[in-house]
Amino acid sequence: MTSPFHFPALAKRRALDLPIRPTRAEISASALLHNLKQTQQWVFPAPLLAVVKANAYGHGAVDVARVLEAGGVWGLAVALVEEGVELRHAGIQTRIVVMGGAYADAWPLMVEHHLTPTLFRKEHVQRFGQLLRSLKRKADVHIKIDTGMGRNGVVLSEFEAFVAQLKTWPELHVEGLCTHLACAEQEGAPLTRLQLQRFEEAWKRLEQLGINPAWRHTANTAAVLSIPEARDGRIFNLVRPGGAMYGLFPKAWPQTLPLRRVLSWKTGITHLKWLSPGDSVSYDATWKATRATRVATLPVGYADGFGREYSNKGEVLLHGQRAKVIGRVAMDFCLIDVTEVEQVSVGDEVVLLGEQGAERLDANDLAELSNSLHYEVLCSIGARVPRILVE
Repeated sequence: MTSPFHFPALAKRRALDLPIRPTRAEISASALLHNLKQTQQWVFPAPLLAVVKANAYGHGAVDVARVLEAGGVWGLAVALVEEGVELRHAGIQTRIVVMGGAYADAWPLMVEHHLTPTLFRKEHVQRFGQLLRSLKRKADVHIKIDTGMGRNGVVLSEFEAFVAQLKTWPELHVEGLCTHLACAEQEGAPLTRLQLQRFEEAWKRLEQLGINPAWRHTANTAAVLSIPEARDGRIFNLVRPGGAMYGLFPKAWPQTLPLRRVLSWKTGITHLKWLSPGDSVSYDATWKATRATRVATLPVGYADGFGREYSNKGEVLLHGQRAKVIGRVAMDFCLIDVTEVEQVSVGDEVVLLGEQGAERLDANDLAELSNSLHYEVLCSIGARVPRILVE
């Protein structure tokens, strides 16, 4: 049966190269490079294994990786094999270390795309070793030990048995030894001291067993900034900052380095209207006008990561002024009160995160409204929001 619909051929376009709606996340290449240089100077001579997992903390992994690679990072850290493969497909040439460990049957992908795995289970060693032996190849690996995070890693009681198995596979070259700190953001945390001691113990035992990894690392951003032992070169000689690359500090954290925010989240007004006293807006009519109120519609909602938690509480920037979010945030839209803002027009730029005039909205501000973290706010910005590299 012939279809009653006819659609003429359309010229091909890359729809997300530029957004059609005004909602987008702008990624500042200059701010990213600034943060990279500041961190490199702070930890010198330790090189940087920059963390670009989770779509570079919501910033767009491919563009961020290209900028950091051009800036001279030692390598890039991801959580998933899939994340590493994506970067290789985008042309990233630098070292990529996969920290997550959920490899399943992904070992051939690791070899094909020259990804460096982090091993902490005996089956990791067995499967990767067997594959490399069948291919008559060798590969660098990092060993992860669990010093107190209680998540991934070889526990110290099983460490010697793990290393003994590792030594039966000369195809595996131990390039690195690493762990993850649980309380790095808590100044003087006893667990941090204990973790550092446990790491040094594991390293010395590894040396006694005939393996001396060139690189030893634990320092996330908090450790980079506040724990000299995590970057002093004596025990740890490689750092792996994530948040610092994007200018992210916990809200109460001292601004040790002059870092810059990399991401600005913006949209624009698509509709304007006047409401009379008693009129309501959005689902469940949770907000009602108490005066003549001018309301603007913004094409951004919880499907984009602008969460329902911001309903009747959030603020945005318009013409350098703060404007209140009113009513429920919906899947695709939210509404703001612009009564006090002069000369508002359809198409005016609205800032959800970032600077406008003398005002600034930070991911920490949104995190407070949703009882979450600035990292979570940025990682929650939806995939349908284009990331646009600027500068």
